[in-house]
Amino acid sequence: MADSEVTDRWRDFFGFEEPYDNQADAVESAIQVGRANGYLAMEGPCGTGKTMAALTAGATLVREGDYERIVVVTPVKQQLQQFVDDLRTMNTGLEEPLRGISLVGKRDLCPYGREGAFPEDASTHDRCEDLRENTARLVESDRKSDDRAVASTAVGGESEEIWWDPQRGSDLAKHARPDGPGQQTFEDALATAGATSPYRTSQPSAPETMVEGDDTPLYCPFEADWYARNKGSPVDFGVGENHVVTAEDYLPAATERGTCPHRVMGVLLEEADVVVGNYNHLFDPDSRPLLESILDERTFVVVDEAHRLEERVRDLLSDRVGRATLKRARNDCQALLSRARQTSEHKQQVADRLASHDVPIEAVERAREFYDDALTWLDERVADHLTREYGPEWRGGNTGDLPDRTVEVPLRDPETVEQDELTAWAEREGYTGDLWRSLPAVGAAVEDTIDDLGLTRTPVCAAVGVIAKRWWEKDHASYLREIELEYSPADERSADRPWQTQYTAGLVLFECMPGDTLKDVFAGLGGGILMSATLEPLDVFGEVAGLEALRRADRPVVERTYTLPFPEENRASWLVDATPFTAHNRGDPAENADQKTWTATRDEYAHVLRTLARSPGNVLVAMPNYREAAWAGEYLRDAVEKPVLVDESSSNDETEALKREFFAGDGKVLVTSTRGTLTEGVDYDGDKLHCAAVVGVPLVNIGSPRVRAVRRAYADAFGEDSAFEYALTVPAVRRARQTIGRVIRGHEEVGTRALVGRRYTAGARHSVHGYLSPGEREEFVRLTPEFLSDQQDRFWADQPSPE
Repeated sequence: MADSEVTDRWRDFFGFEEPYDNQADAVESAIQVGRANGYLAMEGPCGTGKTMAALTAGATLVREGDYERIVVVTPVKQQLQQFVDDLRTMNTGLEEPLRGISLVGKRDLCPYGREGAFPEDASTHDRCEDLRENTARLVESDRKSDDRAVASTAVGGESEEIWWDPQRGSDLAKHARPDGPGQQTFEDALATAGATSPYRTSQPSAPETMVEGDDTPLYCPFEADWYARNKGSPVDFGVGENHVVTAEDYLPAATERGTCPHRVMGVLLEEADVVVGNYNHLFDPDSRPLLESILDERTFVVVDEAHRLEERVRDLLSDRVGRATLKRARNDCQALLSRARQTSEHKQQVADRLASHDVPIEAVERAREFYDDALTWLDERVADHLTREYGPEWRGGNTGDLPDRTVEVPLRDPETVEQDELTAWAEREGYTGDLWRSLPAVGAAVEDTIDDLGLTRTPVCAAVGVIAKRWWEKDHASYLREIELEYSPADERSADRPWQTQYTAGLVLFECMPGDTLKDVFAGLGGGILMSATLEPLDVFGEVAGLEALRRADRPVVERTYTLPFPEENRASWLVDATPFTAHNRGDPAENADQKTWTATRDEYAHVLRTLARSPGNVLVAMPNYREAAWAGEYLRDAVEKPVLVDESSSNDETEALKREFFAGDGKVLVTSTRGTLTEGVDYDGDKLHCAAVVGVPLVNIGSPRVRAVRRAYADAFGEDSAFEYALTVPAVRRARQTIGRVIRGHEEVGTRALVGRRYTAGARHSVHGYLSPGEREEFVRLTPEFLSDQQDRFWADQPSPE
């Protein structure tokens, strides 16, 4: 079939009568680049219809045979639901619907974990893994390996050697019922998510007939039922609306049928045409195995909110091991060694089990010594840093002079590629690379031996060993090694050292350059779309997201930028040419609380803020940080006659309560930080917002060791001249653009947008004007603060009042 014919076929899959402006071009561009096994980087503001465009292009490519499936990832829960809704809309008009599934984490799916049946000190993930291992051992077939049958299982329809006995799985499932064999007392059936399972509320232990000796381990009947079905699922896509299933569908359906909801999700995603998940499922090494079997050249990927890609993937690829976890790893080794010292028989028992992993008992002793010495080194290094930076008074318990924030302690100069202090110390003490690289294997052997011997502890030394190996092997140009002192006030009685009443310490291996990993991920897939409302400048995005590296490897990369499609007469957009709002110009807000002592810059911005806050309806003011937000809120409470709400770094529940208060009733002013949670991913549709203003360029703390290390890494990769731009300026401007994008979310909405500060204007010193989109550069009007009030009044005089 000709390219033009295939490209035009997308209208058969499009879920609505007619596409929006630019939506048709977005669909056709994605289809063309997808057929060439390339990538589309697309900036499309609210109203572009990016979600439906991406699904339509992907559906066309799948149904025309170019790909087998679509994988969608988004970091925003609300957007995940939008993909589900649009896919269901698309399926309404299709004779053969696309099978779709939305993914969630294991913690949300485990019936026992959801209903609090696990011990409080055990995470759902760890407890599930333990029960899965126990169940696997219980269902293992008695047949010898050379007699094992080969059959086609439900997982992907591929042949797999059946090492388990389905009948044993069925027997275990029956044993867990309230009226199961050997049940002495009646128990209610376990229920969750509005569904009742066939099993009793308590976790069952194995029947004596299926184990040797007195060991009767706990197991999971939901997992056993999955084996009884030969790893199949009794739940299909028919339980979801229009053949798109979410956890609200497959969790209760699986629970009622007595099979593991997480396993059901895994079976269905293998059969799905469209899989919708979050960034972790594609980019997190710990979560990616769930999708590993479907991530190949036959997969078309859609990366939503791609302006967040660099920052979020950097977090996912960074490792942290807390002091308490390091101590537990040491104690894991110690517990096994203590067992071995009890009697010669115990020593032989431990040695034999370790030997099955090719790990001698001496290796466990050496690992224990290393962890113990590393803990001592860590404590001394923290104490030295706090004394050097904040004085020695804290050592006597006077921690009042220690900062009430998280503290970074870099273990090398962030701007110099050199060995870190911990690694250098280890080498001096004789802990060489051979030791570091052995820790994952030693940890796994220790954990299996602890489990085999039935010792009552939940070990962590295998996971700690993996991080330790990465610490040794990763380069020093792309990774910064730090001690992180997370501000976490605690009771003195729970602290071994005075500083622990303020901080929780951990070792951090911080990933500075996620672009290489992103390139590898995208290179392993067939093609796709990376999209957001704020990707410009696209050449910078292509570099940091690994797309330019793909282009250099002859993979096609296409860029598209679309403008805001709503009527221009419904909005006014201003660049307010005020003195740059820098720390040097404005002064410390704490020292400028009294208007009589304000700097001239702060006085100038007070006038701008007062003018914007008096705008009709709800006004969102985004300051560079929460300290400045507190200053602005305090000033505006006296300067304007409408209610003023001030956001601060707080819990999700507190933030949600603040949003509800802002949206309720008459117009208010909400003051927050541009880097906070209220400036992205929040739906201010309808009459929820009428003016959005960003004050200053919201750069992160450029003195932070991590930021300095990122800048150094970017200088090595992209050149010294581009380092600050790529690492700091562009992400900051995207933050500002996301904030002003909260207003004007539909064709009927009316409002104003303001970027306040001279750096947003063209031709200014350190101007960021070129980092706005082409449409914004054309539409935003420069004006000085004294003209802002007249322009605002003139705009609203021609509009219906929102109040």
